[in-house]
Amino acid sequence: MFSYNYSPTQKDFWQGRIDSETNYDAFRWHQWIEVKDLTTNLKPFDIKLGFGIIGFCCDEGVKRNKGREGAKNGPLAIRKELRNLPCRFKQDVKIYDFGDIYCNDSNLEKAQDDLAYCVDKIISLNLIPLVLGGGHEVAFGNYKGIYKNLKSKNNNAKIGIINFDAHFDLRPYFEKGNSGTMFRQIADMCKETNTKYSYFCMGVQKHRNTLDLFKTADKLGANYVLAKDIQNKNTWPIIESLDDFIKSNDHIYLTICTDVFSSAYAPGVSATQPLGINPEKALKFIKYIIRSDKLISFDIAEVSPRFDQDNTTANLASALIFSIIDTVCQIKKLNLE
Repeated sequence: MFSYNYSPTQKDFWQGRIDSETNYDAFRWHQWIEVKDLTTNLKPFDIKLGFGIIGFCCDEGVKRNKGREGAKNGPLAIRKELRNLPCRFKQDVKIYDFGDIYCNDSNLEKAQDDLAYCVDKIISLNLIPLVLGGGHEVAFGNYKGIYKNLKSKNNNAKIGIINFDAHFDLRPYFEKGNSGTMFRQIADMCKETNTKYSYFCMGVQKHRNTLDLFKTADKLGANYVLAKDIQNKNTWPIIESLDDFIKSNDHIYLTICTDVFSSAYAPGVSATQPLGINPEKALKFIKYIIRSDKLISFDIAEVSPRFDQDNTTANLASALIFSIIDTVCQIKKLNLE
């Protein structure tokens, strides 16, 4: 259980433009989202479909990785962009905001454990976690929460990780991890627990990863697609590879590092990518993944308001979140036409 690292969202945060106070078709997210406190005695929600927002206000991993700090303010920036999104889902769909985890005293490991507790709890409430980063070290906490939840049910289900990222994040680590080691840490965790390691990285940049990292990916049996192939090649071979990966797993954990996108679309990230991918191309693959109906948790990382321009990157993050929720609702036939 967490303590001082957690803070629920203030109920008056969710405000914005109001076109109507009675016509649901004119509602925006700030009129629909409910604020909840994970320290209270919450029971599983009896609903058709629900999502739980939790922020990870931390960039200690970015700092340790010698990157540009600022992503700890990402959750607030993304929430601001979410406020005025239209409700394109039926009223059977619920979205709850459970607040934020902070990294106090530079204790990243404690913050990741607290996030794992939150993710586990949110899944237990019959919701899909929507985790707002924060540095990409958010991924280790999110995965640990998923794993904890499935193991508590004596469930040996296979968890497939699909990461949209310019970097493998498979760097070696010694005592402490950072924002470039999470998927190596997860691989080690899987080895210790005799769990299948299943990792697919989309958008890898050759000039951002050493040859050793490519060899590490191959050694661990990771799948990957280069950014240039997403941009320039036929999508069907990529879809086929994704399809095989999805079919081999019971649940999909989707994680997006916004540095996978071209800096023209995502200038406010910890490590900009002038040759990054186009968000619309990535979205085609993201929607395909979501349509598998295997999504168990999602996070988006590395939105750094300190370096953003006109909230472009935070706005992109909100658009991706909107598309993910809209796609899940389409699968469940809970979207509004």
